[in-house]
Amino acid sequence: MPAPERQRFIRTCTNDAASVEQQHALLSRAMIRLFTASGIPLCGRCASKTLRPPSASVADPRRYLSKATRTSTRSTLAQKPIHTHLLRRYETAFQPLTPPTPSSLGKPSHAKTYRRSGRLLRRLVQLSVLVAAAYGIDNQFFEASITRSFRTFSVGLLIALDYKINFRPDPWIGESIADLHARSAQRVFDLLRVNGGLYLKIGQAIAMQSALLPPEFQKMFAKMFDDALQNDWKDAEHVIRRDFGKSVEEVFGVSFDGDPTKGVMERKARASASVAQVHWARLPDGREVAIKIQKREIATQVGWDLWTFRTVSRIYGWWFDLPLYHLVPYVCERLMLETDFRNEAKNAENMRKLVQGEPRLRDRVYIPEVYHDMTSKHVMTAEWIEGVRLWDKEGITGSWQGGRQRGSPGAGGRLLDPIPPSVALSVPSQHPTDEKLKPTRDSWRGPSQTGGLGLPLQQVMETMVGLFSAQMFLWGLVHCDPHPGNIFIRRLPSGKPELVLIDHGLYIQMDPKFRHEYALFWRSLMTFDNATIKRITEGWGINAPDMFASATLMRPYQGGDGKTLADIKSMSKMEQKQRQFEMQQRMRTGIRDILANQDKFPQELIFIGRNLRIVQGNNQFLGSPVNRVKITGMWASRALADNPHASFGDRWREYGRHVLFRGVLLSTDVVFYWAKVRQWLGWGRGMDDDLEEGMRKMAEGMGVELQHGVFEG
Repeated sequence: MPAPERQRFIRTCTNDAASVEQQHALLSRAMIRLFTASGIPLCGRCASKTLRPPSASVADPRRYLSKATRTSTRSTLAQKPIHTHLLRRYETAFQPLTPPTPSSLGKPSHAKTYRRSGRLLRRLVQLSVLVAAAYGIDNQFFEASITRSFRTFSVGLLIALDYKINFRPDPWIGESIADLHARSAQRVFDLLRVNGGLYLKIGQAIAMQSALLPPEFQKMFAKMFDDALQNDWKDAEHVIRRDFGKSVEEVFGVSFDGDPTKGVMERKARASASVAQVHWARLPDGREVAIKIQKREIATQVGWDLWTFRTVSRIYGWWFDLPLYHLVPYVCERLMLETDFRNEAKNAENMRKLVQGEPRLRDRVYIPEVYHDMTSKHVMTAEWIEGVRLWDKEGITGSWQGGRQRGSPGAGGRLLDPIPPSVALSVPSQHPTDEKLKPTRDSWRGPSQTGGLGLPLQQVMETMVGLFSAQMFLWGLVHCDPHPGNIFIRRLPSGKPELVLIDHGLYIQMDPKFRHEYALFWRSLMTFDNATIKRITEGWGINAPDMFASATLMRPYQGGDGKTLADIKSMSKMEQKQRQFEMQQRMRTGIRDILANQDKFPQELIFIGRNLRIVQGNNQFLGSPVNRVKITGMWASRALADNPHASFGDRWREYGRHVLFRGVLLSTDVVFYWAKVRQWLGWGRGMDDDLEEGMRKMAEGMGVELQHGVFEG
């Protein structure tokens, strides 16, 4: 039967009912008829339960079924049972709707609330808002200093926990201690690169001292260069106006509108480092200058960064039981002075006077002039230098094509050739982010641009080693960042090299007493005067003189009591992992011995060691053309003889010792020239490389692997 007809049939059957019971009875009859007409077998018992009326007075629905129908239904169900869900559907569909009684609902109860979840949600929202606000304030007013400090503490804590848990012969995480070092080196490297700014300076310091660190750190920090993206011109302009209270045009007399009566200045930096960037300019009087502008954010960040450095160093010193923190204030003081360009200008002026007063260096070394009237705490103006960087070996040694009796541009302090008038007129048409106003002065390279200065590397390195030896032993004013980027080479009209030293921000001033002791220490190293070495190192609070002597010479020291080498040999037969762990433990003990008496230890040695390593790396990079150890020892001995504060008798005695010392140094010449012969035959790479190889073997026994790249500046 179609659905519309079934509904119409049910309505017809129930319209005339007078009560609920009568409607139910009529509806039961209608349902039975529908099932029967549709050919669906129906059990009378099930029908009675399903369609039972609400009142007992209503007759049993089974009485409406004939006997034959009931018998047929039972036999059909035995073969094919009816699914009860169909009957339940009809039961629920036709159940009369009656409201529940109040008593059946039970007692009223309060709505359930989730107070703890709501409280946590509110706190999470409040914390998120607070963190977002703090982050915004930090970026807006503190140049992200707090964020950088938080990042440093979190990474430092992670590294410290990693070492505490896994620094053992069989680490819990990773296969060996080398894996632990690799993880930590990567974390430190990423931290320094992300934070930038002064952190890159700290990374450079770690890179130069990384010869004492595991090889994983050395390989990672070999990529740590002091370069960074330059700031926008608006930031540089802001720093100049903040320091001078005047515009860039007023301070330097330049014009960005094409005025030919004024100077010109490039708004795109020629070089950009972690702390500052350098712009080229030509003043109205014709002088070309390098304007070093500190990056805007450094003034705010430097205090926070150094505070973080102090805190982390103190925690690490306590956690790992290393007496390192007493060196941190001195390092922080040097780094803070490096951000004050007035101090850099003073260092440059003092070094310029010292070089001009030394006959052995006067005509071989040049220090650029600083213009103090255009210098402030965050801006420094100095003479622009044209030259070849020390790392450009081909540019130094290539054939000279600039003409006879002529030097390279600017050599000897000669003024550079004037720029064409068209340069000033072209300023308005050039985009500030891509200005190219400085003329290229490379005609001396020849038409094919393949020429060079035509200088021998031996003369270049003799000048360099002599300069830094004089700083240590004669003057006590030491440039602590002599990497190749800070050294230019020029050709004088005489055909001799001229070394130009720039970037005078990081200097140390040696105490006269310590300077005299350090010169005596070097001479004693060359003559194997073990008694003097022990006396001097004990006065410095160092309990491991042979290890310190090896670190100073950058080669294994064969004198002394040989305690270090004996300890190494006694542990050479251990199982590899256990040996590596024990050796690094022994290295930590050696550092404690060197820094045993913190009050006596000369803090200047930190930066002097950095200077020596960079100079050694420069010599190696150029192929070890000079006997660096001999030159350094010669300057040390001569400084003792030329001591102006010594009595007449002491000076004569020192002169006699100096003459004998020169004879002793002949033995180093034999070693040097034998190394040169081996280098020429292809059996070696030079004296400094051979020395480093010996130092490498000694260090490997101590669990330290020296990398050649560490010394390349």
